[in-house]
Amino acid sequence: MSIKKTRLVILLASLILCVASLFPTLTVRADDTFSVGAKAAFAIDAETGKILYNQDGDTPMGIASVTKIIGLYIILDQVEKGKLAWDDEVSISDYAEELSVTPDLSNVPLHKENTYTVKELFDSAAIQSANASIVALAEKIAGSEPKFVELMQTQLKKWGITDATLVNASGLNNSYLGDNLYPGSSETDENQLSARDVAIVARHLILDYPEILEVTSTATQMFGEDTVSPVEMVNWNWMLPGFINHKEGVDGLKTGTTDFAGACFVGTIKKDDRRVITVVLNADGHEENPSARFTATANLMDYCYDNWSEKELGKAGASIPDMKTIAVLDGKEQSVPVALKSPVKVWVRNDMDTGKLNITPTLSKDSLKDKQIQAPAEKGTKVGTAIITLADDKLGYLDEKDAPATDIVTTAKVEKANIFVLGWRHVAEFFTNLF
Repeated sequence: MSIKKTRLVILLASLILCVASLFPTLTVRADDTFSVGAKAAFAIDAETGKILYNQDGDTPMGIASVTKIIGLYIILDQVEKGKLAWDDEVSISDYAEELSVTPDLSNVPLHKENTYTVKELFDSAAIQSANASIVALAEKIAGSEPKFVELMQTQLKKWGITDATLVNASGLNNSYLGDNLYPGSSETDENQLSARDVAIVARHLILDYPEILEVTSTATQMFGEDTVSPVEMVNWNWMLPGFINHKEGVDGLKTGTTDFAGACFVGTIKKDDRRVITVVLNADGHEENPSARFTATANLMDYCYDNWSEKELGKAGASIPDMKTIAVLDGKEQSVPVALKSPVKVWVRNDMDTGKLNITPTLSKDSLKDKQIQAPAEKGTKVGTAIITLADDKLGYLDEKDAPATDIVTTAKVEKANIFVLGWRHVAEFFTNLF
């Protein structure tokens, strides 16, 4: 985006904010009428992966520069593994240099005669959304942008994302890349992920490398101070402190804008020791209101905090509807009662009935033989796990393995039968099988 356009956008957004400030903030209630002003929206609890909102979140669509969070993850991973160092120098190719001065694109100026470190380019890609910087880093790591795209594709597959379209490292429309196209892609292709996919990437980035938030929460920072073209970078995230859409607790994550993708934003906020990740793709009315993506994000964040909370459900010693007892091998008694070991913390929306629980038991294969516990065994012996969810909750988790669970344990001591009892049982079993 050009400087003139940036100033105009900020002026318009300031006027909009002034008008909005005249109206009080209202609690966003959970009901069928709530929706986000965007083509797609998604929200999760960062720690557990609990899905808090899903509006067409499974349809792949344009993500523009939100793409960069995939590359940023790979760079952080390379640094952690010692394959890359923050102070490593990065050579600037003709392609990266030309891209860095392309009019109307978000960039910092890169010159072949200057030297830049991995950290400088990383910060500029995260803060300024510098397209040429992520290209230069891609070339540093993989030798070329297309080969780096293949690393990105491989990373997504590791996370179970199989419906993504990735054709470049920046998120730009391919029309800006000249002859540097990913093999098989067209001159107008763009990257596409679903809002769910974006949430998955963002969650991995934040949980695996929480230091990314120190960068993404930076409002302004100088770039290239020792070069002939120093420039002050300004974060495109207007929800950070000091910006017109500031929202307390927001510290990331990444914007993206193209004609195809519209205005996109993956945001993250921490409030009351809870971190929420939101995704807004193709915000409504962006052309008339440059704050549209941030307004939609703020509404979604408020919705999550106003309507969702963790509550302790189930109780220690509670019976399991479909598993009152478990068979005992070689025991005095041939079955033993089982129950839940403890309650679990479950995400509950205000309008959900906490009395209607789904308890899904799974027996432990390692500690059981033919679904039987071996006698003798003490009271409280673990025999499996039980996942507890609300019957009203149809949203689930990013990974169902993260659903709240507790152990299934025996509620009585299991003693071993004596040799005479065991002998009689074997005889009885023989004749039963015989006839």
